[in-house]
Amino acid sequence: MSGHSKWATIKRKKGKADAERGRVFTRHIKEITIAARDGGGDPEGNPRLRSAIAAAKASNMPADNIKRAILKGTGELPGVTYESITYEGYGPGGTAIYMEALTDNKNRCVSEIRHVLAKYGGNLGSSGCVAWMFEKQGIITIDLDAADEDTVMEAAMDAGAEDIITDSGSYEIITKPEDIDAVRTAVETKGIPMVSAEVTMTPQNSVRLDKESQASSMLKLYELLEDLDDVQKTYANFDIPEELLEKLA
Repeated sequence: MSGHSKWATIKRKKGKADAERGRVFTRHIKEITIAARDGGGDPEGNPRLRSAIAAAKASNMPADNIKRAILKGTGELPGVTYESITYEGYGPGGTAIYMEALTDNKNRCVSEIRHVLAKYGGNLGSSGCVAWMFEKQGIITIDLDAADEDTVMEAAMDAGAEDIITDSGSYEIITKPEDIDAVRTAVETKGIPMVSAEVTMTPQNSVRLDKESQASSMLKLYELLEDLDDVQKTYANFDIPEELLEKLA
């Protein structure tokens, strides 16, 4: 498993999830607003909005916040106009970094990203420089003790899942992006609780960071990028040995 996935797992176990940093609600609001703006305010006919609402509810976001975000997206309430934009660059050791942002100020956003990258030995690249190294996939994560493997596999595969991986300490159901909603619904119907369900960019190759200095810089860079208000999601193809990752976590 790539290092960023292992790092995400460690952060969850240590209670360092975005929700505890106070930024998760803002990200959910932005995503719901954009989804409603682009596809309408009815989640039944808008898969992206349906996914955004499900993610917000999983983070215990109040229903009123969700409703207001939808109304801002549809124009029924005044709100900030966000723009979707992606950035690509490189980190320590030549690692590839792909970022998805929602911002009301592109100049501020790119300036903050460039500053963080430079601080830890990275740099911003041109559009397309690393995107080819990632594949868009749906990933549904379920704790191993939430259900037995046969139940998870039956629900997921019958609904169109491509694969199920269990070597990360959890079940990771892999789907095509367009199939994640159907698979999530099938899992929910079985009464299986999920940790997360999202469309993500999965690295197709990895850069191994064996030196502690490089690994430490990469993890600090990764966290700082995730902490930027305009950055919704950060993906990277670093791979750090398990023992070194545990030491740095």
